Amino acid sequence: MEKWEKIRKHIYVSGRVQGVGFRFRAQQLARGLGLTGWVRNLDDGRVEMELQGTEAEMDRLFDHMRQDRYILIDSFQAERIPPVEEKGFQVRY
Repeated sequence: MEKWEKIRKHIYVSGRVQGVGFRFRAQQLARGLGLTGWVRNLDDGRVEMELQGTEAEMDRLFDHMRQDRYILIDSFQAERIPPVEEKGFQVRY
């Protein structure tokens, strides 16, 4: 896999990720990095998201998220899924 190849990941994030601006920050960073996809809160306290872009762009998004003083990522599960045609990054409710 090339580091600059466009890929898509389905991700579950656990930790202090709800009520701390996670979705807004993810949207802001994703748009700035040129990533597409979506993010939403789950009833069990986790956040679910799909990101599409390069591995390097996704790494940068999570590097920034980990530096946020309110967000605390304990763990995340990521699975590669087929890319889709889309534009933008949305917060889902």
